[in-house]
Amino acid sequence: MKALIYKELKLAMHPICYVFIAAFPLMILIPSYPLGIGFIYILACYPILFLGANKGQQSNDLLYSTLLPVRKKDIVLARIITVLLMQASFMVILSALYPLARYLNDFLRANAKNPSEFVTPGLGLDSYVLLLSFAIIGYALADLIFFPIYYKKGKSIVMSTLFTIIGFVIYIGITTIGLPYIPGLEILNNLHIGIQFGIFAISLLITFALHFAVYKISSKRLEKVDF
Repeated sequence: MKALIYKELKLAMHPICYVFIAAFPLMILIPSYPLGIGFIYILACYPILFLGANKGQQSNDLLYSTLLPVRKKDIVLARIITVLLMQASFMVILSALYPLARYLNDFLRANAKNPSEFVTPGLGLDSYVLLLSFAIIGYALADLIFFPIYYKKGKSIVMSTLFTIIGFVIYIGITTIGLPYIPGLEILNNLHIGIQFGIFAISLLITFALHFAVYKISSKRLEKVDF
């Protein structure tokens, strides 16, 4: 498994993916920008990773992997772990930038003639941990869409990406932007930090369960693919 993950990071992972992972978290520094939107762009790495810009599908990476002395389910697991590392790296960088984003937002709001201009639509910086909770579940749901579609034939990049992005946009739009505007749910913007971390812990369990389903479904589908 270690060798497969090394192959993913060194051969399958296109350099532009690392650029996306490092660059997109900077969107948290944009005042009054809907924070949930920033999570969408990391999904752009999916087709790049699987298609590979002359590295992945175009050079028959999946076929090459199946010819190696490894189980097909290990190929799927290695790719899932790679995607999880990509998501985790994005969130770690995002979290590292959070204090600076909080400072900039508070500074601009304190010195603005109209402080309401610096109120983030939907879940704001005060609900950052809750925002992460919704996002990681959203990524798990996105993987539950993408991986089974892709591994059904081992080449459905366009369809899997299209359905994944559409599904994630709807989910993240409802949970992080629309939900706080529903009467009675305004409290989501002022939840105690302890409650937020409790929800985050639950979201990690949900994410683990969903990715286990992703692994089981995708590996069974790949087993049936005849190259």
